[in-house]
Amino acid sequence: MFRFLFLLFLIIPIVEIYVLIQVGDVIGALPTVLLVVATAVLGVFLLRLQGFQTLQRAQQSLASGQIPATEMLEGVCLVIAGAMLLTPGFVTDTLGFLLLIPNIRRLVIKHMAKNSRILYTQNRSGAFSQQRYRSDYRDGDVIDGEVVDDDDKHHLR
Repeated sequence: MFRFLFLLFLIIPIVEIYVLIQVGDVIGALPTVLLVVATAVLGVFLLRLQGFQTLQRAQQSLASGQIPATEMLEGVCLVIAGAMLLTPGFVTDTLGFLLLIPNIRRLVIKHMAKNSRILYTQNRSGAFSQQRYRSDYRDGDVIDGEVVDDDDKHHLR
């Protein structure tokens, strides 16, 4: 993971500088700078709208007694989108704008959940607990069921 992040932080700035130089050669330096600022301003405006919509959906879920898990993950995606939109450059702006599209954001969330290494379950009190590594399950091995707590605290002897 560290190696991946190192390469990411090394490659992205190089790509951004290259793209900025290429765009600057075509449209000029000042229009390039203005375009970068305009995409940041537009991105922050759209991010604010998406954030408020996600917050409202989370509040509706809580009001109906449900845990807003999807909305929380969407919030994480929106934070990442905001960071990308505020980073100067066209490549990160493009990735940030893609995360602002709800359908793409949900696909990213599904992909993250599918590739998650840890499976979390929710008990009757609403608390989450770590159960098993997802890699321990093979296709077709998951059996749907319900956990029932024994409040009598019987012990086997």
